[in-house]
Amino acid sequence: MSTDSDVIAEIRRAVQALCADFPGEYWREKDRERAYPTEFVQALTESGYLAVLIPEEYGGSGLSISAAAAILEEIHKSGCNGGACHAQMYIMGSLLRHGNEEQKKKYLPKIASGELRLQAFGVTEPTSGTDTLSLSTTAVKKGNDKYVVNGQKVWTSRAEHSDLMLLLARTTPKDEVKKRTDGLSVFIVDMREAKGNGLEIRPIRAMVNHATTEVFFDNLEVPAENLIGEEGKGFRYILDGMNAERILISHESIGDARWFIEKATNYANDRKVFGRPIGQNQGVQFPIAKAFAATEAAALMAEKAARLFEAGEPCGPESNMAKLLTAEAAWDAADTCLQTHGGFGFAEEYDVERKFREARLYRTAPISTNMILSFLAEHVLGLPRSY
Repeated sequence: MSTDSDVIAEIRRAVQALCADFPGEYWREKDRERAYPTEFVQALTESGYLAVLIPEEYGGSGLSISAAAAILEEIHKSGCNGGACHAQMYIMGSLLRHGNEEQKKKYLPKIASGELRLQAFGVTEPTSGTDTLSLSTTAVKKGNDKYVVNGQKVWTSRAEHSDLMLLLARTTPKDEVKKRTDGLSVFIVDMREAKGNGLEIRPIRAMVNHATTEVFFDNLEVPAENLIGEEGKGFRYILDGMNAERILISHESIGDARWFIEKATNYANDRKVFGRPIGQNQGVQFPIAKAFAATEAAALMAEKAARLFEAGEPCGPESNMAKLLTAEAAWDAADTCLQTHGGFGFAEEYDVERKFREARLYRTAPISTNMILSFLAEHVLGLPRSY
């Protein structure tokens, strides 16, 4: 009888094999053209990896978050990028935990099969940023059967390549709620119907090829049946998924860090200058060894957070620390790898500069390092609120 560890080990081997079909040349072309890796996402979908967290009764695998984390870690360790599709793993949690049975039966089997993509998450706005409770996009109820949405979202990645969007909008004016956390609601927006009917998507060219956009809502009508859970409770629903998001992203960073360390080690062994391998110099080998130690320590925190999550235990501090430590470890490993390669690190063909840019993202998104430090200071250490 196989154990969870056996299943995860097999998943790792299978993901490595899948990623071997998408080498550096594939990602360089996508990055150069700022194109979406459609073939890669399709391969993951057909293999069932994007449905790993969806229960079996809805067509998924019903596996643990550790299995999902292993998939994303191996993707990044192989030199690929899960950013094109990772949101589907964690944002469907709001539907799974808070949606009604009719909604789950309508959407989850089609998401699991790949017939529908739920990869767009409409939360961040240009004026509010991380201050989610100050968002101004509104959803006003019209009769009993629809809501009318007006406003704007930014950094909504994958909107052009998704069929459905999970949207957070204000249903009660901010000055009419008793608690700051009230008055926000979550909706499923069918973007196939909405485009050109009150929904406009504009791509944003950014430092990394993340298919990110800004989205505009102009009297967009959303069926009332697409409201997830109770009206006004949406912020709590979104918070529910944030620990899962942190845990999964932290394993992407671990994968990145391990890719950089292996790349740097191999190059330091092979590259000869002044008649000997550059890895023989302590000035080269010490930074790589330090990055390795930091990565392994961060991985332990990420694994701890995943175990707590699976046990249904509180894991906010651990999930945030995992995100913080793994993002920093990946960035240090990236810098070390680039420095080890010298001038060649800046050449596109080595893939280092692409992965270097991609790894930097996670010190800023989906939540910045300083916001995590503020959370730990206030909620774990008991220091005064700083903002």
